[in-house]
Amino acid sequence: MATTSNIQVTISLSEPGLNDEELQTEVQNLLPQIKEVDGVEDADLVAVTEVPQGSKALGGFLLATLKAVGNPALIKPLFGFLSTRLSGKTIEIKVEVNGKKLEVKASNQEEFEFARRQAEDFIKNTKDI
Repeated sequence: MATTSNIQVTISLSEPGLNDEELQTEVQNLLPQIKEVDGVEDADLVAVTEVPQGSKALGGFLLATLKAVGNPALIKPLFGFLSTRLSGKTIEIKVEVNGKKLEVKASNQEEFEFARRQAEDFIKNTKDI
């Protein structure tokens, strides 16, 4: 039986008008909603294991960052969810498949759509490697 590799999507939120605690609160509020997105098998805040100098952490987690894991089909609904919930905010999205990574940023609907297409192409071209 063939298995489909899971993908990992790391989402980092940034918004100049919000302080660190407000950003973290927004990410924590998104977390249970992201767990309900089709294709997401697990989602959690990103724990700090090693803090590089100059990076920010809050309560043992990377500031304003969460991670979702699921099957490759999660990309379309996840990006759709993010574009409606975070439109106007800048988010950095890292997609990891089989140890290979893609990083994209989006802050409006057009950028979210472009980033989604890049992620889908990346997954398609990477999952069978």
